[in-house]
Order: sequence, then structure tokens, then C-alpha cells
Amino acid sequence: MEIRKRENESSTSLIYRFTKKVQQSGVLREAKKRRFHARPESRIKRKQSALHRAKKKVEFERSKKLGTA
Repeated sequence: MEIRKRENESSTSLIYRFTKKVQQSGVLREAKKRRFHARPESRIKRKQSALHRAKKKVEFERSKKLGTA
């Protein structure tokens, strides 16, 4: 993307034009999507993770009732 300074244009208006052009093009949105994109986990791994979280939750609730948490 190339923006050239017009005759008698201030630097602030040039920056404003540039940022507007970048937002309209959708370059930043695409970059953020790619940056935070996670690979999909397998079904087995998701299930194991959920079971682990459930087990930890039960342990935490039990220790909370006993007053050790």
C-alpha cells in the first residue's frame, strides 16, 4: 500500500489518510485473524481436557468445603 504526500498537505492529514486506507483494505483484520488462529484439536484431546477440568473443579470444591482452599 502506497500513499504519497499531496501538495500542501500536513503530515497529520497524511497519517489520517493512511490509517483510513489501511482500515478499509482489511489488512489489519486479516493479520489479527492469522496471529491468533489456533489449530483445531482432536476430539479425543478435547474430551481428555474437559475431563481433567471437571476433575480439578470437583477437587477444588471439595477442598473449599473442607476449608483448605
